Amino acid sequence: MLFASTVFIFEFLPAVLLLYYVVLKKFRTGQNILLLVASLLFYAWGEPKYVLIMILSIIVNYLFGLLVDKFRQSKAKSRLVIALTVVFNLGVLYIFKYLMFTIENINSIAGLHLSVPNIVLPIGISFFTFQAMSYVIDVYREKGEAQKNPLNVGLYISFFPQLIAGPIVRYETVAYQIKHRKESFDKFSEGVCRFIIGLAKKVLLANTMAVVADHAFDMPSSELTVVMAWVGAIAYTFQIFFDFGGYSDMAIGLGKMFGFDFLENFDYPYISLSVSEFWRRWHMSLGTWFRDYVYFPLGGSRVKSKTRLVFNLFVVWSLTGIWHGANWTFLCWGLMYFVLLTIEKLVGWEKKYPDKMKLLRRIYTLFFVVMGWVLFRAESIGDAGAYFATMFGGGNLIDDTTIYYALNYIVYFVIAILVSTPIFKNLSLKAKGDNPVIVAVSTVGLCILLLVSVSYIVKGAYNPFIYFNF
Repeated sequence: MLFASTVFIFEFLPAVLLLYYVVLKKFRTGQNILLLVASLLFYAWGEPKYVLIMILSIIVNYLFGLLVDKFRQSKAKSRLVIALTVVFNLGVLYIFKYLMFTIENINSIAGLHLSVPNIVLPIGISFFTFQAMSYVIDVYREKGEAQKNPLNVGLYISFFPQLIAGPIVRYETVAYQIKHRKESFDKFSEGVCRFIIGLAKKVLLANTMAVVADHAFDMPSSELTVVMAWVGAIAYTFQIFFDFGGYSDMAIGLGKMFGFDFLENFDYPYISLSVSEFWRRWHMSLGTWFRDYVYFPLGGSRVKSKTRLVFNLFVVWSLTGIWHGANWTFLCWGLMYFVLLTIEKLVGWEKKYPDKMKLLRRIYTLFFVVMGWVLFRAESIGDAGAYFATMFGGGNLIDDTTIYYALNYIVYFVIAILVSTPIFKNLSLKAKGDNPVIVAVSTVGLCILLLVSVSYIVKGAYNPFIYFNF
């Protein structure tokens, strides 16, 4: 089920809110059971049989959590449980996400003809698998208590706002909230506003940018012009940001409606002055997950040799690329960032020149980010190479189709640029207060955004969703 759908907005969400706040008011256990059942139904809506994978993950990780807690005094036993946790969760993820890719490449490289199973990727498996591991690991690290009630573990792993595309919620950040969260009218109102803003980003900006990006990337390289290639790459740069960022806004807003506080997932990444800063602002929940569960355990940057630092970065960014999908393009995308981040770490120019050459640094950062998204979007390394070749002069400069798309979507590009910066956020902060005029204008503006977004959904506008693939 999509957040940006009439079924979710007008049926599923109102029904859950009604039961949560009216029927089960002040009955925390009942509310948690409701949210768990609703989350499983939400997931089963798109693929009923794969909800069994979700339930298996809940049960097994619940048991691992109990075992880690039981063997806390025995370092050897508790570490064995952690090892089994990692093997189980990554094993399930490997089977559904990478097994076909592995067999296909073995056949290609070794000239074999092994049978390739047709395995459908369960939606959001990368997200809920990482959350499941976070539960057991955080219990092991004593950053959250082991849940004796399996329903609470189920709620943490499957909670529908962040189930299929994040943000990846760390157990330590919500362990207390599962039983002791506090709902309020102010928090609920804030959640509604945040949901509407995220919905508008997704429906009005991401979906519109997708039309331009898909046209450019689907064109034969012989027909693609230089300008259209750049327009398509920039459109995809905005599409993926507003698609994923909008979804995160909606998830955070929904969490607040039910009393949960999720950490932010995006912080205006396209204003970054370096690639390192970009990754401190982009998909922060994934970045901190790899930092705390992979990079720091390897020694992080506090290691004795630069060789070890480079190795640590290589491991993290190889895994980051592979996490996104079973394609060589994702691995190369991750390795590209490994090279850039390694250079920045070793040179240390962020610390040496924090306030110099800001314009050039922004241009440098955005250039490589856009190049990275081209590689990320391409179906294969060959397709990416052909697209790059066109971008850098390997085709006609411009044609009538390019002019059509540029003129018809220029307003959306301007809005996308402005929304990618903190301009509107800063204005809203300055305007905050109890001034009834400001409150009224804000309310009307949000209502208009909601109505326009819903009208786009109702009329069946183009509505792809990138992160369903991960």
